[in-house]
Amino acid sequence: MAAKGKSPNRPSSVSGRPPRRGAPRPIAVSQPRPWGLIAATVAVVVFAAAVIGYAVVQVRQKAATTPEAKAAAAAKIEGISVVSFPSRQHKPDAVTYQQSPPFGGDHDPEWADCTGTVYPSPIRSENAVHSLEHGAVWITYQPDLPSGDVDKLRKRVEGTDYMLLSPYPGLKSKVSVQSWGHQLFVDSVDDKRLDEFVKDLRLNSATTPEFGAQCTNPAFKATPRPPDGSAAASPSASAKP
Repeated sequence: MAAKGKSPNRPSSVSGRPPRRGAPRPIAVSQPRPWGLIAATVAVVVFAAAVIGYAVVQVRQKAATTPEAKAAAAAKIEGISVVSFPSRQHKPDAVTYQQSPPFGGDHDPEWADCTGTVYPSPIRSENAVHSLEHGAVWITYQPDLPSGDVDKLRKRVEGTDYMLLSPYPGLKSKVSVQSWGHQLFVDSVDDKRLDEFVKDLRLNSATTPEFGAQCTNPAFKATPRPPDGSAAASPSASAKP
C-alpha cells in the first residue's frame, strides 16, 4: 500500500530538486578568414617564384654568351663552313689557298688594318687572313654589287673595331663573310645570318688564335696592298707573333 500523500507515479528526488537536463550545445560562431595573411603569403610566394625565375633566365643568358656557346651557335648557322687550320705561319710570299676568299692558314707577317676599315678596292688576301687571326671579321662582296647594297655593308663595318670590308673579284655569291676558320656565302646584304655571324664570331676568344692582338695598321690603311702586290711586308708594320 502506497504511503500517504505520495503519488506512486511521480519519481522521487533525494534532494527535492527536479532532475538535471543535458547541457546545451555550444553555439558555433563563424570565424572570419585571415585574408590579409593569405594575401601576404601569396605575394611572398609569387615574389619568390619571380626572383627564382629571373635568376634562372640570367644564368641561361650568361651561359649563352660565353665564347664557347657563341662558337657553338655560329656552327649551327645555316650554310656556314667551319674548317680547322693547323698551320698559320708567317710567309711574305704568296700563299696558295684552298678557299676563296681564304679564312685561315698561313699568311703575311703584316695584317690589314681592321678598325672598322672600308677598302674601296680589293686587298691582298694574305694580309686579310692575318687580320682574321687577330679576331677580325672580313666581309667581301662582288665588285659590281649595287652601291645601295655596298652602303648597307659599309654601315655594318664602319665604327666597329675588328671589322673590315672590301670587294673581292670572282666571289661566287653577292656577299661572303669570314672569320678565322668560319665562312658564310649569302646572296642578299639583308640576310640576317650576316649579323648572327658577326655577333658570334667577332673577337671570339674560343675561335681566335691570337685573341687580344691589335687590328690597327695605319700604314696598310693608307696604302692597302692589292691582291697582286709585292710579297715584301711593309717595313712600318710590326708583326704580331
